[in-house]
Amino acid sequence: MKESFFQVVSISRFVEALKTFPRTATLERETAEAFGMVLAEPVVAAEDLPLMHRSCVDGYAVRAADTFGVSESNPTYLDLAFSVAIETPTDAALEPGTCARITTGGCLPQGADAVVMVEQTLEMGGQGTSDSVGELGGATIEVHKSLSPWDNVMLRGEDVQAGETLLQPGTRLDGARIGLLAALGYSRVRVYAPVTVGILSTGDEVVAVDQPVRPGLVRDVNSHTLAALAQAVGARAVRLGLVRDDLQTLTAALEKGLTECDVVLVSGGSSVGTRDHSLEALERLPGGEILAHGVAMSPGKPTILARTETDSGLKAVLGLPGQVASAQVVMQVLVLPFLAHLQGLDQAFDLGPLETVPARLSRNVASRQGRTDFVRVALNRDADGGLTATPVLGKSGLLKTLLQAQGLMEIPENREGFTAGTEVMVRPLV
Repeated sequence: MKESFFQVVSISRFVEALKTFPRTATLERETAEAFGMVLAEPVVAAEDLPLMHRSCVDGYAVRAADTFGVSESNPTYLDLAFSVAIETPTDAALEPGTCARITTGGCLPQGADAVVMVEQTLEMGGQGTSDSVGELGGATIEVHKSLSPWDNVMLRGEDVQAGETLLQPGTRLDGARIGLLAALGYSRVRVYAPVTVGILSTGDEVVAVDQPVRPGLVRDVNSHTLAALAQAVGARAVRLGLVRDDLQTLTAALEKGLTECDVVLVSGGSSVGTRDHSLEALERLPGGEILAHGVAMSPGKPTILARTETDSGLKAVLGLPGQVASAQVVMQVLVLPFLAHLQGLDQAFDLGPLETVPARLSRNVASRQGRTDFVRVALNRDADGGLTATPVLGKSGLLKTLLQAQGLMEIPENREGFTAGTEVMVRPLV
């Protein structure tokens, strides 16, 4: 292998390089099956919601003017003219001095402009059981509440107006947005296809998880943890197997993986060492180009980003550290946002206000200027109900530290650390 050295770039430059890769193709998906996927088209309302004025409560549709000045001590009395069936709007009109029984969601009859809640009334006399117009046997409703026009009414188009754009491309579909699509009549929706991620584990010391280990060997942890993390953002993960420290074998494995996958992650082999062949293997790929070898972050400095031309277009290969904790930090900070970006998510690399939580640092944490440090922290509630962030110390190969941490605290490259008691923002781990 030819001699190689780190050419460290900032996180921002690394992210800009990631943004140059094309997004996945789009496809149509049943709305009920599109949870977690990202819209590839705007969602425009074809009709008003609701289509008619609707009651927000169970009670009686009234003319608001008939209730002006009414109170518990000064009730008014309205003739019960008819009932409104929730599934069938009525053509009957409400005359002055009358009311109509209505349930939540029922369409207001003509002439009505408010609904009095059933709890604020008393039904007096008559049968009061029929849903038919003119068959209520002379029931009278005593009303104890003064109403303003449109009290307890959802107006036509108050929720959604025809022609209104409700969702933009690049929006991830959560439960509320799936519900909105259903309400708008979208049985199918166009979304970005899930990205397929291949994961290669490299190293003569790595063995399958079902194999015994002896001194000098480790089981393949990374392909399992990285695959699980990729699936958490909606990607399809393919474990491509173990590759020994051999240049030709690694090159062949990369070529095969790139025919099956949109992105390939190489675990291990990114450091500068006599048996780290990732750089040379990547340069041998058709149109292979190293975009970065080294990121100004810790852990994760030796991360590689390369691109290669394939018959199906431009594809990315990322070389991740072999140390388990380091690989997972790079995955959380860089790779997962990248996968979300490829799947169409708008501003995938920007942390939103709900993607970090404030916490008080429990102890001093030192850092070195010129790089961004990501410190694993355990989160606990203090006596006042706030969160305390306690750094989880340990070397990058220690597995137990992964179980103890719930988040990552970022120390910017221009800081030399934080003192105990500082409020920091913590990125919860996926």
